[in-house]
Amino acid sequence: MNPDKQIQKVIFSGAGPGDPELITLKAIRYLKEAEVIITDRLVSDAILETYADPGALVLHAGKQRRRDGSTPQHIINELLVEYALQGKKVVRLKGGDVSVFSNLLDELKALNNQGIPYEIIPGITAACGAAATAGIPLTARNHAQAVRFLTLHQNEIIRPAYWKELAHTEDTLVFYMSGDTTGVLVKQLLDQGMRPDTIIAVIEQATTPLQKVFCCPLQAYEKQFGNRHYVSPTLIIVGKVAGLHQEFRWMPETELAGELYFKPVTKNTEQEVRA
Repeated sequence: MNPDKQIQKVIFSGAGPGDPELITLKAIRYLKEAEVIITDRLVSDAILETYADPGALVLHAGKQRRRDGSTPQHIINELLVEYALQGKKVVRLKGGDVSVFSNLLDELKALNNQGIPYEIIPGITAACGAAATAGIPLTARNHAQAVRFLTLHQNEIIRPAYWKELAHTEDTLVFYMSGDTTGVLVKQLLDQGMRPDTIIAVIEQATTPLQKVFCCPLQAYEKQFGNRHYVSPTLIIVGKVAGLHQEFRWMPETELAGELYFKPVTKNTEQEVRA
């Protein structure tokens, strides 16, 4: 700890789902003031290039689900604490919203243990961003009265009894981080009794110029898209509202769809983000 500097509060901020214009004014203000920015992979480079102080230290601490280049959570916690104790103005920038399927709690605990103050700034989460750009009202009248945010990142997260409940609900189901397990998701819902004509919409790289939507009834998924490997990030919407995409889609899909908008995690300074 630097005894000559007062500890600044650490800022946790959502950067939105991809489109660099979908970020709050408050987040922009703090980015301009930050001396250290610890950013996730799913944050647009344009946000950092446009709003971050050129002299700020930017550490890319991305997660890629067991792939090379991922930064362990304990390293991120250590970096937050160390720079805050040095009196630096630190911003922890997360894709989407900071509180939806992120490790915010672990990071808050690390700061609390050291008595370091913080502020949490919300962001537009991927479900809202993807639904908007795909023309899918998540709680459209006479279609759904509730939305459930889920993930099938790990199969054991959803137990058999809950699969059955999901298969018979009228709620809109939104699955995060489940592109690699979409086939399992479809099979489970059908096996547990979901109507085969229920629509599934799989949205790649939502809100970016490379957005692509794959939409069909559950019963046709395996034939139409069963062998497809989706580009990350992928968000899945299941339910009556997903059927509105064809009628109300407004965002054109370009020939560039399928390419990468978000760059893979790269090592950088701070001893290659502690290797």
